[in-house]
Amino acid sequence: MTSRLTKTATITATLLAGASLAATAQARPMTPEDVAKLESVGAMAVSPDGTRIAYTTSSLPDVTEGEDNGGFKSELKIATAPDVARAYLPDDVSPGGVAFSPDGRMVTFLWSKDKEDRAVWGVPVDGGTYTKIAAVEDTGVRSYRFSPDGGTIYLLTGPGEDKQREKQRKAGFNSKVYEEEFKPARMFAATVGTEVDESPREIALPGFVSAFDVAADGRMGIVETAPTPLVDDSYTKKRVNIFDLNAGEVTNVIATPGKIGDVEISPDGRQLSLIAGVDMNDPAATTLHLVDTVTGEYRALNAGAAEAATDAEWLDDGRLAVTVDVGAQSVLRFYNADGSLAEEIDPGALILTGVEADGGTLAVRADSPSHPSELFVVRDGSFQRWTSHNPWLADIDMGEQRTYTYTARDGQEVEGVLILPVGGVPEGGAPTIMNIHGGPEAHESNGWQTAYSKPGQMAAGKGYAVFLPNYRGSTAYGTAFSKQHQDNYTDPEFTDIVDAKRALVAEGITDGDRTGITGGSYGGYASAWGATYHSAEYAASVMFVGISNQVSKFGTGDIPYEMYNVHSRKWPWDDWVKMLEVSPVYHVDKANTPTLIMHGEEDTRVDPGQSLELYRSLKVRKPDVPVRMVFYPGEGHGNRQAGSRYDYSLRMLEWFDTYLMTGDRRAPMPDPRPQLAEGAKGSSADDTDDDSED
Repeated sequence: MTSRLTKTATITATLLAGASLAATAQARPMTPEDVAKLESVGAMAVSPDGTRIAYTTSSLPDVTEGEDNGGFKSELKIATAPDVARAYLPDDVSPGGVAFSPDGRMVTFLWSKDKEDRAVWGVPVDGGTYTKIAAVEDTGVRSYRFSPDGGTIYLLTGPGEDKQREKQRKAGFNSKVYEEEFKPARMFAATVGTEVDESPREIALPGFVSAFDVAADGRMGIVETAPTPLVDDSYTKKRVNIFDLNAGEVTNVIATPGKIGDVEISPDGRQLSLIAGVDMNDPAATTLHLVDTVTGEYRALNAGAAEAATDAEWLDDGRLAVTVDVGAQSVLRFYNADGSLAEEIDPGALILTGVEADGGTLAVRADSPSHPSELFVVRDGSFQRWTSHNPWLADIDMGEQRTYTYTARDGQEVEGVLILPVGGVPEGGAPTIMNIHGGPEAHESNGWQTAYSKPGQMAAGKGYAVFLPNYRGSTAYGTAFSKQHQDNYTDPEFTDIVDAKRALVAEGITDGDRTGITGGSYGGYASAWGATYHSAEYAASVMFVGISNQVSKFGTGDIPYEMYNVHSRKWPWDDWVKMLEVSPVYHVDKANTPTLIMHGEEDTRVDPGQSLELYRSLKVRKPDVPVRMVFYPGEGHGNRQAGSRYDYSLRMLEWFDTYLMTGDRRAPMPDPRPQLAEGAKGSSADDTDDDSED
């Protein structure tokens, strides 16, 4: 792309301040207790005049310090300059769906007060009491948009209560008809005034609508529909419809064949930007398209490129700003309205994960190897940091982090993110954790890489190296690369991981006898495969919500068509034996790796039975190999509650410390009770009498 204009962004002094301070202060390693306290920037909205940016921060209760267990809580803040922001709502309000009213005088948000249904609320930007703006009786608001003049607010809501069915349930007839008892969402147009519109006008919708937007003229909109609200249909059959808001009619259907990602309407309403798959077998929506709203015709702007478009936003001048991941790094790209490339900016160490713009101000959400997501403003080709959460990270001694490229056994170059131990690599190599992402239609970026289930800097502080490979099947390297695993489970995708280990051993970074593996979902599949088929390569494995049997997985998951289209390309009955041969349970005879298996009891994506099958097979067939099964009540395909997340981090690291750090595959198993911090409820230091509590 020699015709593009390229700028190297200037990273502001505030971005580097943390690293400088950490080098000179009394540093300490990162711990699971630190991870439990992390705060990050979530949603963003720019005011119409560009002078304010509303954003939410997301955090969990600090159970390590005795706070009550719970899920994520958001806080609304408005920033007006770097490090100048104020909170606008009480602590007991956790907002979502943040936006500005068209006149910019109010910040609006979604919230469910007490036991009421979710409604639209607003708070004046100059300060004042928050008030309810719009609601619909007997159902909650899922999303909303203002008309350009601010006089109408469009509401996408739930289907409303089925009073007869609810009466039956209360009488004891509480059976559930699987994949049938669902009703479509509804849309309403409510008048905005001094009082909540008690009788909003309902707008007929085509099919099952999951999202919508309103054009600048207030007459045209878009709705995203699928035949049913089932997850599988949202992956394989979702379509974007051009919608006449006044008539309640679809005027055009954008007949893209693959998955649908971000969709935005141009300022003049003539075009859509659409991030989507290029065909039904494209594993992910990563290709940027422009769509003619009159004809429905669409064209790809970056088809086949070794990259993944992640978010887009139209600017007031008609250009399109797009965040693009190019391998493990990212860029901010600008397209002209005709699709030609206008400019590209390199953000340096930043990984861009979201973009919003209005009133001449362009805001991005970004993280880096030294911090989770923060708010940045782009001006004159530079990224100016506006928020600085987690200031205590300046006290953490972090391991060096960089991209690392190696050559797989068949000559394919594969990239990943490498985190070295704090203090450097010892002679003979460091114990190394291979941290495998899920999907596999996803990828690791060279940004913030530490979370409750991602050992990252927690492990580096203990002396481990961590490698996060973007094995074949990953996105951000082109559609052809992401399709290489199709109809060929485990090879080359999981042999790429073994080849990464061998490359790191050859360079003296990794101790080949002390290499472990972990990951969730598809990464859990890789971890189970590593503990069985590739057991000779891994001294310890931690499997999370993973696959162990491709035959039973088909009948117990919620995405059979998606799995067929973009992964297996065969049904199990096409070749039963082949499906068994790519199942970890089939290779338990090879297992010699201590394996910790963890799973949410309410997981509908990968049934908990997948973990139980592997556990039972290992327990019975390999009684001398350490194995432990941990279930998390109330959790699904990934843990949401603060207690479950903290518990997971502790168990993961303790398992690796027991078997990987020592290299002793037959060491006694750790205590089944989590080793909680002294400040946590239930710790050995907690002398609270449970019987005295309600």
